[in-house]
Amino acid sequence: MASWTEFATDEPQLAAAIRGLLQQYGPGLGYLATVRADGGPRVHPVSPVITADGLYCFVVDSPKRRDLERDGRYALHSFPPEDSDDEAYVAGRARPVTDRARVAELAGSLRAAPHVDWRLFEFSVDVAMVARRGPGAGSLDGAGTDRPGVQVWLDPAAAAQSERKGPLLSLSA
Repeated sequence: MASWTEFATDEPQLAAAIRGLLQQYGPGLGYLATVRADGGPRVHPVSPVITADGLYCFVVDSPKRRDLERDGRYALHSFPPEDSDDEAYVAGRARPVTDRARVAELAGSLRAAPHVDWRLFEFSVDVAMVARRGPGAGSLDGAGTDRPGVQVWLDPAAAAQSERKGPLLSLSA
């Protein structure tokens, strides 16, 4: 499980593209998918926070918070832009941040309401993806072809572990 910082160091253009899509409306905005107790998916809009130190989300007392506390698996998907079908996707594991100084620092800088029952989670990155469609879609910097462009990053540590157990992802043409 890579931290956001490790991922962004390994793939800075992809990280910047994901950040741009998650923050295209100002504050972070995305759909958070969690795993319900019965194994089914649960999806809710959230405001993810990307800092130099990581990918975070303040989650109020709710079924999705209980999902993350019980089973940290998550998937985060960007809201669609108004002028394209571009999308960003990040998946991994969420863990509660227990360092009180770190929680206070982020809460203070982001003006998180102290009277609300929220918990701060940090999201690791196992998989990251950006899909671009439309003019310049073939690359992250917009200088590519008009064909759809997809870039995927898999955490090298997770991929190495998966190779010992079998393929992480299988694509066929």
